Amino acid sequence: MESTELMARLRAGQPVFALGVRAARSTDVVRWARAAGYDTVWIDMEHSPLPVDTVSQLCLCAVDNGLMPWVRVPERDYGMINRVLDGGALGIIAARIESAEQAREIVTGSRFAPHGQRSQLATLPYVGYEKLPAAEMNQRVNAVTAVKLLIESRAGVENAAAIAAVPGVDIVALGCNDLSADLGHTGNPTHPDVLAACRHVVAAVRAQGKIAIVGGMPEGEALTQLRAEGAAPFVFSGIDGDLFLDAMRRRVAADREALMPA
Repeated sequence: MESTELMARLRAGQPVFALGVRAARSTDVVRWARAAGYDTVWIDMEHSPLPVDTVSQLCLCAVDNGLMPWVRVPERDYGMINRVLDGGALGIIAARIESAEQAREIVTGSRFAPHGQRSQLATLPYVGYEKLPAAEMNQRVNAVTAVKLLIESRAGVENAAAIAAVPGVDIVALGCNDLSADLGHTGNPTHPDVLAACRHVVAAVRAQGKIAIVGGMPEGEALTQLRAEGAAPFVFSGIDGDLFLDAMRRRVAADREALMPA
């Protein structure tokens, strides 16, 4: 799935199921994601020690298996954005965006000229390493490179409309774990203050013709209502380490019960 198809599905109200990767180093996790029915993987460099070479292998495997690879970069760093995109990522996730200026910095680093200042190079995995005229390669790669910005603070909420209005921004997402903490309600992403902020951001982003999604909030009544009000159904269906740990706990509990019944 390329970014154009993914965003078309979201605009049509069709769910997209995403697996987060923080622990896995093997590309097997991507193949398992495909077998399980996921549509996309997002690789988290903000909250993991994953090195760039491993991230690149995961991204390339995702593309080969029909999944769109996103990378959440650890900082708003031009060099890091450039490296993960050159390595095979088709989407950049930038955390804690609080202003239009910061949004423009991410777009500039993520897109080739004339829409940005991503560093030119001879060829890329996406074009099959074919050496194309620079203008042609830039156009093709820009068309499939997605930029997702995370709003995770009061300042970001207040500037949501300006952030979403920046050309080249495709998706604006709410990170409700950090947002709830910033608003003084740590660990409570469904607090009325957090929900009010989410509604404000969703409306502001939609008014700019961009896609709004909500992350860091459990599936339930609150999230369902936000989707009814315009948030796209981008479904965060687990993170690799959490899923593995949950499965291990269930297995050990079942085996313990079978061998040592109460």
